[in-house]
Amino acid sequence: MSFPLIILNPAAQSDKALRLVDRLDKLAKGVKILLSSAPGDAEQIARDAVAEGYTTIIAAGGDGTVNEVVNGIARGSEGGGVKPTLGILPVGTMNVFAMELGIPLNSLEKAWAVIEQGKARQLDFPRAGERYFVQLGGAGLDAEVVRRTTRESKKALGPLSYLVTLAQVAGVKPPPITIECDKGESRSGSFVLFGNGRFYGGPFTMFRKGSPSDGLLDVLVFKNQSPWDLFRYMHAILVGQHAQLKDVEYFQSSTLNLHSEEPVPYELDGEMVGYLPLRVTLDRGALSVLAPANS
Repeated sequence: MSFPLIILNPAAQSDKALRLVDRLDKLAKGVKILLSSAPGDAEQIARDAVAEGYTTIIAAGGDGTVNEVVNGIARGSEGGGVKPTLGILPVGTMNVFAMELGIPLNSLEKAWAVIEQGKARQLDFPRAGERYFVQLGGAGLDAEVVRRTTRESKKALGPLSYLVTLAQVAGVKPPPITIECDKGESRSGSFVLFGNGRFYGGPFTMFRKGSPSDGLLDVLVFKNQSPWDLFRYMHAILVGQHAQLKDVEYFQSSTLNLHSEEPVPYELDGEMVGYLPLRVTLDRGALSVLAPANS
């Protein structure tokens, strides 16, 4: 196809969806726009688009939309052929991946200009179990918060809904998680965060060495989970000193194996996916993404 395809999650803008479609029509003249209507739709649309020969597929939405689109691209390309380049229009509540790449968050016009310039970066493509992700994942506490936070709560309270849920689960003693890295070393903790870049959950530099193109996953293992420990962790994260805490381990690895003797949930790009055990790997330079030249 000579033109790219835009996959838009209208829920990302709620009642503003029609106005958003109109803006995109005027901005991206001649570009086909398809709307997702339910979870999983964006992934299937992207998968079909690969089969139809589109060479650029643009995810218009938040991190969840991007995650669905890249999984659709990956699944649609499994039989060989050209894997489409990903474009991003961050119109959702949160798009940490766009922030990571330096794509403008508050200007649709500037984000579209990045796509028009057509400068593709080859990024590492992390895979956790049967699902791919682009920015981050977690096992234990943050996944439990994602699992328990209802859609209704998110609509009513926005990002604050996660803090409300966090307060509800903070006092629960979690089952220990065992983490094995590529060097055969084994660690244990209450919850684990892993990423393919610097940011987690917004403009928080969780992984200071993080890069989406260095062939390494960045991992944080938090040893404890009492309300006091979580307060300490959150304060340290806000001031950028969490990796220096004695009960936090920060390391890099090309692979991860996570398991627990009890059910422990895990999330990818902010969406609950399943339960441990889990193996995380990286495909070096396997994801082509349109991004600012200086990102």
